[in-house]
Amino acid sequence: MSVLWITDERFLDHDTGRSHPERSARLRAVIDGVQRAGLDDALVPTEPRLATDAELLAVHDSSVLDSVQRMAQGGGGRLDPDTVLSGESEVAARLAAGAGLAAVEALDANAADAAFCAVRPPGHHATPARSMGFCLFNSAAMCAQALADRGERVLVVDYDAHHGNGTQDVFWEDNRVMYVSWHQYPFYPGTGGLRERGAGAGLGTTINLPMPMGATGDAYRRGWEEAVLPAVEDFEPDWLVLSAGFDAHRADPLTNLGLAAGDFADLTEAIIQVVSSGRRIAFLEGGYDLDALADCAAAAVAVLAGTQWRPEPATSGGPGVEVAAAAAALLS
Repeated sequence: MSVLWITDERFLDHDTGRSHPERSARLRAVIDGVQRAGLDDALVPTEPRLATDAELLAVHDSSVLDSVQRMAQGGGGRLDPDTVLSGESEVAARLAAGAGLAAVEALDANAADAAFCAVRPPGHHATPARSMGFCLFNSAAMCAQALADRGERVLVVDYDAHHGNGTQDVFWEDNRVMYVSWHQYPFYPGTGGLRERGAGAGLGTTINLPMPMGATGDAYRRGWEEAVLPAVEDFEPDWLVLSAGFDAHRADPLTNLGLAAGDFADLTEAIIQVVSSGRRIAFLEGGYDLDALADCAAAAVAVLAGTQWRPEPATSGGPGVEVAAAAAALLS
């Protein structure tokens, strides 16, 4: 199997400063990890493209575009205490947002079996009305929106350690897109409770699995099997969009979860089975320990390529299995 490898050196130009955790070294770590895993032969290098204003406005208010553009053109600054721009950040963010659209076009042309968008800045915290949490534009949401607008049913799965509040907000009332998230809870950004399930036509198409500190892979896998998979099978998605953040690794400096690279291999393997080959797109989100990020990203890309790379085994024995039972009861 082959994987579209969508990245660009211009992502490295998004300069957040020396002390910021979302730094260019993250992307270099992902690239190095995939190379060490021996996956080069499975990758189909593919260029992203710049998202247009019209494409960005399908998800974001014009005020979001205006704020990013104005600050970047002014040489950079802070949109909030966490979210930093440099003069080159708007281009990087537009490329990240356009990467998923390029992936859809290439997969439609049967260029590969899946896509991994190795992009930065990340996107899943960016709401329709606000850039936040290191995120400028919501790349995964834009990809899912474009697919839904052409008549596809889209499953968005997010295993980043932080809840993707932006993606949830975009599709809160949209029954064409199912959003599923595991995340540390309570934790930044404060959303993602078990009973947050969508509204209106979208009621029931948001599924949150709020995990306690120290949760291990067995709790994640049980949540998928007992709560999420039955709902996903009923939803019958055509496409998968995966927000692949790797900060739930036990070594991550910003979080307190207990996963290992083997867990990301297991989760990715389970998740991709619900849609056909050629309809799987993953986006790099978080992950702030460089060694863990390299290993976990390589483990996930290997699964997309139909092979295995497990530099460390899956985990078990921690807290969190009760979340699966609670979610299953709520969804039944």
